Amino acid sequence: MSAPVLEISGAALRLRGRELWSGLDLAIQPGEFVAVLGPSGSGKTTLLRAILGLRELSAGTIRVEGKPVRKGNRRIGYIPQQRPFTPGTSLRARDLVALGVNGARFGFPIPRRGDHARVDALLEAVGAARYADDPVGSLSGGEQQRLRVGQALADAPGLLLCDEPLSSLDLANQRAVTAIIDRERREHGAAVLFVTHDVNPILESVDRILYIAGGRFTFGSPAEVLRTEVLSELYGAPVEVLRAGGRLVVVGIPDAEPHHPHEHHDHDHHDDAEARA
Repeated sequence: MSAPVLEISGAALRLRGRELWSGLDLAIQPGEFVAVLGPSGSGKTTLLRAILGLRELSAGTIRVEGKPVRKGNRRIGYIPQQRPFTPGTSLRARDLVALGVNGARFGFPIPRRGDHARVDALLEAVGAARYADDPVGSLSGGEQQRLRVGQALADAPGLLLCDEPLSSLDLANQRAVTAIIDRERREHGAAVLFVTHDVNPILESVDRILYIAGGRFTFGSPAEVLRTEVLSELYGAPVEVLRAGGRLVVVGIPDAEPHHPHEHHDHDHHDDAEARA
């Protein structure tokens, strides 16, 4: 087995005086797809920030490709939540992807020979070539998110961090964006750490799941983690995992948010109330 891309050892993290989690040990191999699940406030995004070197651990270590974490590591690609650009934004689609290619993410852009070809290749890879010269403000949410994926892949990263990149996207775009990320890890061996509120759109791609709740966590395959008895023990309350219409539904989470952690945003309030019962 090759060396892990990401190694987390004995990690603990406090936020505003509250311990989010402690004793976290995690090793992710090249090409492995790991989903990070749990209720809001459990520390999922904070974990990504720690890996990016933007949040200091209160204990333990994190290493990426054998080296301690640091800010601006171009071996890490980052895909944020989908946040629309304002309609008047004049930045072209190719310009957004170029920010990842020419170094503008971490300082003044320094064009290099081959940058234009690299941008074109990334646009093609994420299915955005046809609107490469359109202003990003005129594009749909799904089209904009494809560009963010292209930007994150600019340096062929060894580790790809995804912070709920499917939020606010319709089902077709969720599948499209997931397929692009899945292809990257299969063809180029990037390890993927994918924070999500809904595991269903990515379930077929997931190798293992890190589930964080109430300062505790469990880590294993989907079959090992997404079980009634496992989540009930994690939450310290009765939680039931059901299969309905080919989807997984988790019922009874104590501090459920307005949308259920394993349901799409577009479910109505009646369904959410039933899930919280």
